Amino acid sequence: MIGRLRGTLVEKRPPDLLVDVNGVFYEVQVPMTSIYRLPDVDNEVVLHTHFAISETAQQLFGFADKRDRELFRTLIRVNGVGPKMGLAILSGMEADDIVRCVRDDDSKALVKVPGVGKKTAERLIIELRDRLKDWQHQGLAHAGGPAGSKPVEPVPAQSQSVIDEAESALIALGYKPAEAARVIMATQKEHQLERCEDLIRMALRSLAAV
Repeated sequence: MIGRLRGTLVEKRPPDLLVDVNGVFYEVQVPMTSIYRLPDVDNEVVLHTHFAISETAQQLFGFADKRDRELFRTLIRVNGVGPKMGLAILSGMEADDIVRCVRDDDSKALVKVPGVGKKTAERLIIELRDRLKDWQHQGLAHAGGPAGSKPVEPVPAQSQSVIDEAESALIALGYKPAEAARVIMATQKEHQLERCEDLIRMALRSLAAV
């Protein structure tokens, strides 16, 4: 079992990373809420990981802190929620926001995540309510939220590649290509962001507000 990686961040193409650990290159899928907290390429990175094996694939998922990994593991124990949906949920919402949705029976916020329908959202709330009792107290103690939740300051636009990469990230998270293209273009037009992570974050906020 691979529980943690410490190495050099070689590639960052949200939600996918490539991490060099002493010459062994690990492909890791990371939720956007963790991507926001990572260093730039060519810097050291530490990820808490979850290794998932299915009949068709072996996948390694990474998280900026143990709390996010704990919540991911709790999510995928819910009937009908697999690693891909768990990654999408943690990409669209901060961990504390997910806990608040469960606490407040807010299924409307959950169904905005791609792949989460009304029945799945209701099942998440029912099955997670007891499992997250202790986690709620721990999570809500973090006043102000994680560092990655700070507002993004608009900066000058960069190249078309930033837009293309952001669109690809949303599609990988389960959003339809047309929807991803629409929200990315609208977000970039309004905020003129030069970093892909910032563009994705603002786009996901826009989708969550719809």
